[in-house]
Amino acid sequence: MTPKVSIIMGSTSDLPVMEKAALFFDEMEIPFEINALSAHRTPEAVEAFAKGAKERGVQVIIAGAGMAAALPGVVAASTTLPVIGVPIKGMLDGLDALLSIVQMPPGIPVATVGVNGALNAAILAAQMMSLADATLATRLSAYKEGLKGKIVKANADLAEVKFKFKTN
Repeated sequence: MTPKVSIIMGSTSDLPVMEKAALFFDEMEIPFEINALSAHRTPEAVEAFAKGAKERGVQVIIAGAGMAAALPGVVAASTTLPVIGVPIKGMLDGLDALLSIVQMPPGIPVATVGVNGALNAAILAAQMMSLADATLATRLSAYKEGLKGKIVKANADLAEVKFKFKTN
């Protein structure tokens, strides 16, 4: 299989957050690769990865990083592929990473999701790819319908919860 998405993270300590994206791609049957790359400790490898991603068939890159969170921006500087940044909660509850990722200079965009939002990054990547893939678009529609069903069920379950002064 050729990966359509690349999930990268600054270190494997970010895997508990980033695996949510991997699990979603498995559910959607989207081939992906997953690697640890550090903008600060392996800058040459990051640049080589970013420059070679499109040639390997990758369509979207999801980059998770905490603290200084340079990885998404460094990758975006070396590719024309869409890059989605996932700020990882760290020193300042992820605010440091969020600000590092979202404050990119003109010409180097990085789409950014919420702190620890790897699942939303995966959904966004799938939505981007579904523009040219009708089968994936159908899977995404079913996924969204499933989300609606979960809330309908949760509300029905809440209707059964009893409190002395509850009116519904």
